[in-house]
Amino acid sequence: MRTKLFFILFMIVAILAACGGNNDQGGEASNEPIVVSGKNWTEQYILSQVLAIYIEETTVYTVDLQDGLGEVAILTPALENGEIDLYVEYTGTGLEAVLGEQAEAGESSESILERVRAGYEERFEATWLEPLGFENNYTLAYTEEADFEAATYTDIAELSENLSFGAPHAFYERQGDGYDAFAEAYGFVFPVKESFDPNIMYQALVQGDVDVIPAFTTDGRIERYNLQTTEDDLGFFPRYDAAIVARQQLFEDYPNLREALNGLAGQISEEEMQQMNARVDIDGDVYDVVAREFLVSKGLIDNN
Repeated sequence: MRTKLFFILFMIVAILAACGGNNDQGGEASNEPIVVSGKNWTEQYILSQVLAIYIEETTVYTVDLQDGLGEVAILTPALENGEIDLYVEYTGTGLEAVLGEQAEAGESSESILERVRAGYEERFEATWLEPLGFENNYTLAYTEEADFEAATYTDIAELSENLSFGAPHAFYERQGDGYDAFAEAYGFVFPVKESFDPNIMYQALVQGDVDVIPAFTTDGRIERYNLQTTEDDLGFFPRYDAAIVARQQLFEDYPNLREALNGLAGQISEEEMQQMNARVDIDGDVYDVVAREFLVSKGLIDNN
């Protein structure tokens, strides 16, 4: 009888130990994978891989990678509805294109982050983590072979009636910081406006299909193609600091995930992001290799 009682007690202790055994490895593992997503252009494909690899290498959780899902109009409802769990967004996009609020002239990164964090928590039950370390803003760019020179957006506006403009599809559709508000602020009157996939917009510029594009400041093709860039002299665009946006429920379902993800805060500089983009867009490297090698180079994951 005593032996039988001892065996029962032993089994109870063993079961309790198994239930709590994962706490030192990022919490008890959920049966469901974490759904990581992103937009459908180079930088976002790389960042989706960075998140997926980092989570699987530093926590007990698994990942369902659904990269390239679409632009903010698709990702925001997907996040709100629980179809995806997290992705990288830009603070200015969240503020103006999603929340419909306007940034004040010269408003700081910290202020914009506070506003989008509060707005997303109230409206979408989602939150913003600490920024990754770089800002990806717009700059109107043209080739060095162009028959005009411009230092500011105002300079481009004064020439715009004789220029053609090309931008990603989503730029024309966005509210707040999209083409319509942009053109009104500066008085652009481009007679020709072309719509391109973000990943071929630069090629269209270099080939002479258009005269001006809204280039991304972290895009490696700016330096590699020696594109000429201009200044947003009226301060139309807000700060676009990259940060992880995630469902708040996620951090209740996956203990210690927030702490793990904040290990990426401040780890990616603008130059590093530009170099990763160039490796894909110009050198032909693949997203997951570029992402993994970056994480290893920063000592964020082991080289295995």
